[in-house]
Amino acid sequence: MVQAGARLAPHTTLRLGGPARRLVEADSADAVIEAVRAADAAGESVLLLGGGSNVVVADEGVPGTVVRFASSGFRTQRRADGSVLLIVEAGEDWDRLVAATVADGLGGLECLSGIPGRTGATPVQNVGAYGVEIAELLVDVDLYDRRAGTVRCHVPAAELGLGYRTSTLKGRDDAIVLRVRFALPGDGDSAPIRYPELARALGVDPGARVPAPAAREAVLGLRRGKGMVLDAADHDTWSAGSFFTNPVLPEADVPTGPEADGLPRWPAGPGLVKLPAAWLIEHAGFRRGHPGPGGRVALSTKHVLALTNRGAGATSDLLELAREVRAGVQERFGVTLRPEPVLVGCRL
Repeated sequence: MVQAGARLAPHTTLRLGGPARRLVEADSADAVIEAVRAADAAGESVLLLGGGSNVVVADEGVPGTVVRFASSGFRTQRRADGSVLLIVEAGEDWDRLVAATVADGLGGLECLSGIPGRTGATPVQNVGAYGVEIAELLVDVDLYDRRAGTVRCHVPAAELGLGYRTSTLKGRDDAIVLRVRFALPGDGDSAPIRYPELARALGVDPGARVPAPAAREAVLGLRRGKGMVLDAADHDTWSAGSFFTNPVLPEADVPTGPEADGLPRWPAGPGLVKLPAAWLIEHAGFRRGHPGPGGRVALSTKHVLALTNRGAGATSDLLELAREVRAGVQERFGVTLRPEPVLVGCRL
């Protein structure tokens, strides 16, 4: 289906963003390739859009073609070692996939429950939550190479440069994910529970495995408490999730002094330390519900990492609030926060 001048706001979890010159709903991998090839042949810019959960679109919209992934479906193959290969179309709703695997008695994905968006975006961002990252499960992907005009099948995960919330696919649109394959353990238990908050919610020690349905329900409960499970009636979920990534710094650059007392930190590689962005934001003086321009946007009332649309906001309002938060953390701690969502036609 092709629409001219369609507003993009209804297709983003922020409910923000201007119109697309042309919006194409692509219901298969072949339809994605066809739409992109047509736009490339016409010399039009292309925006690839999945669930719209990790994107901030300018109020002016997109002057070219937006290709929205509507391909869906998945299948499983039992492997000789007892594990299961999960083959998923890029447009499959991520949480629907997680729910289906758990219902089918397969563990591995349950800690990534409640994350909005499409499956094809998960390796691009190396999505992670509650101690599990896509990098641990990903086998390979099928990609459409726009420059060569060909499909590359079974590109190994090792070639994708998977890192903290990033990959070699992030920030580029010449390699388009069409299909994703994961390896799951093949039993009904969860991945090891590494995240202390989740372990406490489940009443187990870190490192334990529990039935995958129990882990999924606990994760969903924790996410709901932070406004991180989509709910059209709850403006705290009208967001792009965590707006800022947890900064990773050389140990020598970690803030010191009285203002940094109690600052949590975790090892992030040789000589590197990861800091919690939420702690930095809160201790820079920003509280839950902190309003942006006119109260049209605000920090979530449940979690300071989420910037939310309160129902009458604009992208420009959201960016003004993001700049205020970023400047406050920079002034207080000398740390520059970086946005996690993709900014389309706009910048901080």
